[in-house]
Amino acid sequence: MKPILSKRQKVAQIFFPAAFVHDSEENHQSLEELIRLEEVGGLTFFHSRISAAANFEKRQEVLDVEGTLEKLVELINRFQQASKTPLIISIDGEFGLAMRIENTPIYPYAISLGGISLEGEKQVEEVAYKMGLEMKTVGIHLNLAPCADVNTNPLNPVIGYRSYGSDTNHVARLALAAYKGLNRAGIGACLKHFPGHGDTQVDSHLNLPVVNKSKKELVEEELYPFQYGIDHDVEMIMVGHLAVPALSNGAEISASISREIITDLLKKEMGFQGIVISDALNMKAVSRLFDTPGQLEWEAFHAGNDILCFSENVKEGIDFILEKATEAEINASFEKLQDLKEKLGVFERRPAEVPKFNWESHEKFLEKLSREFLCEWKGEINPIKIRDLGESGNLGLRSFPTQTETVFSELLQEYFGRNLYEISDKKADRMIITLFVPSAKPVNHFGLENEVLEEIKQLALDKSCILYLFGNPLSLRLLGDLKRFSNIIVAYQNFEATQRTAIKHLMGEWKAIGKMSVKL
Repeated sequence: MKPILSKRQKVAQIFFPAAFVHDSEENHQSLEELIRLEEVGGLTFFHSRISAAANFEKRQEVLDVEGTLEKLVELINRFQQASKTPLIISIDGEFGLAMRIENTPIYPYAISLGGISLEGEKQVEEVAYKMGLEMKTVGIHLNLAPCADVNTNPLNPVIGYRSYGSDTNHVARLALAAYKGLNRAGIGACLKHFPGHGDTQVDSHLNLPVVNKSKKELVEEELYPFQYGIDHDVEMIMVGHLAVPALSNGAEISASISREIITDLLKKEMGFQGIVISDALNMKAVSRLFDTPGQLEWEAFHAGNDILCFSENVKEGIDFILEKATEAEINASFEKLQDLKEKLGVFERRPAEVPKFNWESHEKFLEKLSREFLCEWKGEINPIKIRDLGESGNLGLRSFPTQTETVFSELLQEYFGRNLYEISDKKADRMIITLFVPSAKPVNHFGLENEVLEEIKQLALDKSCILYLFGNPLSLRLLGDLKRFSNIIVAYQNFEATQRTAIKHLMGEWKAIGKMSVKL
């Protein structure tokens, strides 16, 4: 049942401050106090303060992460009890709870799912549906995903692997499919990062990216997936922290605080009537702009945002908006939010539970997906030739960046009953190179040392080499002249399930039917 709230309480409902699973008890109590006193509308959960600030896909801080899932569930229930009005619990889980929470099912990155060539939309919707069911069990109502950004800049430091690919139409369809899948599981979703973060070379967590394209170019590429979503009734869009002068009368102002971009373009020109949510307001692209606490929150609300995510100045932001906003503006955002809470069952106050995951079923699902996106990008494997070379001792194996055993190497050596690592580069007629790319982001060469890259290039120059790439395919740009490799197979992920699929492909038991999702 929708509550009847005062004007100040209505304003407070648009605030979604951050909650951190791994935080001090003192900080948990402070957030409880904020919930009680200010009566915010929701929370956005992050793993910890350091990882949220840096947004790394790998944890950079040393923490005791034991029981992260249990802590999350405990905190959700605790904070819900502290709130008079039930909170919308949100998380940024683009590839599942595992993006923030250890020991939970991980799903392929968007760039990998974009490589599925058969029934891609159906597969992506199923992935999002499964993610959504897991989120719903633990008490989450809203996943701040998927990305509808088009991966047009291979040097993009922050989007890259989070985009479904370089093809605008493909991205539009898959982003909508993911949105629908989450909705089917009873979870809210949002397309992000409007007006399109794909063609940037600056990380908006650190500074303000600028996209210098004409409006015509933007309409045909960046804006298209969002318009496609609007035309198919999506109900939430997140606005990113990036400047697009062609859409803001020439000003280099972040879209997230631009009235021209949110109210005039998104709402009026493109016809979006749903909820607009800001990207995290702690990000340096905007957080450093205003010295007065609360002013950023007002600017974001005035621009047209209905939900303010990760506000660090809740009380001051409420005061600013109360002073400057009209009652009609406040009521419009408040009503949208209440309708969302009703739709997502927030008012029912179901307690969060620690789920029991079916890991065997999940592993089979990952293997199914791996078969769909495994891509024979260059050359065609001849499995009969591979068997002949392996049995005659003329097939070698090198694994980078380390020579440690992998699922791929163990299975391959089982076929031939010998350690293929021991066959020297000089003796082997054919070398299989497995490259496990350490990072999904292009910073510092995707985590690959220069010595490793040079060694792979030299191997490809000296020998006939088959490359299996387990990781972001954009890293292929670092390997020099790709014509030197006899075969390049893009496996996208380093999952054990994906490695098993790659072995079956090498030995002729499975045909690679995926495609390359990005342009190099």
